[in-house]
Amino acid sequence: MNTGLNFLKTKAHYPILDGLRGVAALIVVAMHIFEPNAANSHEMIINHGYLAVDFFFALSGFVIGYAYDDRWPKMTIGTFFRRRLERLQPMVIMGMLIGAALFYFSDSPTWPLIHTVPAWKVLLTMLLGFTLLPMPVSMDIRGWQEMHPLNGPGWSLFYEYVANILYGLGLRKLSRSALSVLVAISGVGLVYYTLTCRSGDVIGGWSLNKEQLTIGFIRLFYPFFAGLLLSRIIRPGKIKHAFLLSSLLLAFLLCMPRIGGNEDVWKNGLYESLSIIIMFPLIVFIGASGSMEGVPGSKVCKFLGDISYPVYITHFPFIYVYSGWVSRNPGVALEVNVLYGVLTFLIAIVVGFVTLKFYDEPVRKWLKKFE
Repeated sequence: MNTGLNFLKTKAHYPILDGLRGVAALIVVAMHIFEPNAANSHEMIINHGYLAVDFFFALSGFVIGYAYDDRWPKMTIGTFFRRRLERLQPMVIMGMLIGAALFYFSDSPTWPLIHTVPAWKVLLTMLLGFTLLPMPVSMDIRGWQEMHPLNGPGWSLFYEYVANILYGLGLRKLSRSALSVLVAISGVGLVYYTLTCRSGDVIGGWSLNKEQLTIGFIRLFYPFFAGLLLSRIIRPGKIKHAFLLSSLLLAFLLCMPRIGGNEDVWKNGLYESLSIIIMFPLIVFIGASGSMEGVPGSKVCKFLGDISYPVYITHFPFIYVYSGWVSRNPGVALEVNVLYGVLTFLIAIVVGFVTLKFYDEPVRKWLKKFE
């Protein structure tokens, strides 16, 4: 069978961008481990780790533009969508399977009604989760009003799919000028939201209601469009130590403590909007402008890039379990909590790697047989 995929040879990757995706994914896991131990957002360690999602959107826009913009004369919309499904969907299914398997282990004061949820509802939620279609608040089985209560990060993959659909159906046809206007409008909207919202941050996007959908699309549009525009206008330079420089800069931005207090939340909002609008595109540019000449560095970037998506999309069920344990054991000794946190972090990495090697890569290889 020839669907038009066979002639599309894979382009060379930007190895440093792959590595940066892995760095961001590991920071997200660490942030989620610290989260249940913080009383409020001001006490959060790795306080701005959630901005990694916005960075992922910027990376996605850049990589999609680089990989596909010049292929449309020989590629159909169906071919594009199939490629994206082959890349993303197998691990979406695995994340939901793990979430269903661990669901009842997170029963705790944080989610006091989990033990009352019948198994058929969990299975139904899992099957719907396989499609990545967002679930309404009325079908929530956990209590956090998530689109995907078995695997919370599924919400960001939902928006990733939206971005891919918009790109395939029309955004790819926009001229640089038109795309620049769209980027500018999206940037203004992002700044306006972060300066005027009650929370002073972009946290949100994971519920199927008006407020959360607004946040989700605000978080998606600017970084994705900016990444796409960046792929069309920049000529990567030659920056030495680009991986170290871009990784440290990204880690610094994501680990920055909360800025301002409850009475001047706009300060934190300004920090976040500037990080997304200016710093994330800069980091992408730095990463695209470097090279990994040594074997050790290349292997590190490849490993981080390979595990980034599997770790991101499978780690949260283990965070649910860890958060439930923290909730059930208030006042536990610090060293015990640290041990459980480190174990959770390591389990997330191991599960990500194992599912990559024994599930994701074999499934994608099998799917290519039908091209």
